[in-house]
Amino acid sequence: MMLESCLESARAAAAAAAEDILRYYRGAFAVELKADQSPVTIADRRAEEIIRDILLGAYPDHGFFGEESGKRQADADYLWLVDPIDGTKSFVGGYDMFSTQIALMHHGELVLGVSSAPAAGEVAWAVRGGGACIDGTAVRVSGKSALAEAAVSTGNLRSLAHSKRWAGLGRIVAAADRIRGYGDYYHYHRLAAGQIEAVIESDVNILDIAALSVIVREAGGVFTDLQGDPPGLATTSVLAATPGLHGQLLEMLNG
Repeated sequence: MMLESCLESARAAAAAAAEDILRYYRGAFAVELKADQSPVTIADRRAEEIIRDILLGAYPDHGFFGEESGKRQADADYLWLVDPIDGTKSFVGGYDMFSTQIALMHHGELVLGVSSAPAAGEVAWAVRGGGACIDGTAVRVSGKSALAEAAVSTGNLRSLAHSKRWAGLGRIVAAADRIRGYGDYYHYHRLAAGQIEAVIESDVNILDIAALSVIVREAGGVFTDLQGDPPGLATTSVLAATPGLHGQLLEMLNG
């Protein structure tokens, strides 16, 4: 019951943020650069404020870790992880490959995720043990286990290109049925829905993928980093795939 109540609040927060984000989308607004040279806008900041007010208003004893505002009560039993606009470069560029990511962590375990793509009109969500949904329809990963029949999508790969795993990725590219580069929230939604079979990324942070990891996991997929470890606050890479492919891909990347 606790998680269902949290899910209701997270979905409400994502919907409220989406309404505000779309007021700015393709409009005129200032773009600033943060210390890491990534862009931030008033839409990012306002959306995070809206989400934080709703979630902490409902659960004042919970912690909060936001992309724009940092951590509050990070040692609380429950910690909300929020990226108000994941894909700000897409948002600024006027195309719809951006999303709002809201996840809940309990004692280090990710137990809830909401991934809202307001411009694309798609929302995915999941809670531990409850399965995953996209726009209210239950979804499940593909049953494919042969790489020759699989579609593999890649995202940010800069650090992978400078590592020993680059050759492993080449072997995957040569063996897969299709290679795509959907990126951002989109390929995780497609993986959860059974429309592709794997996602590989080497340059992410936990706020980008926390909610998506719950959605993929609850849809029956396997979600780890490139070492095979489960996602946590320090995660910076992703290998997400169907159960029949994950182990094979992990071995190919690290072999």
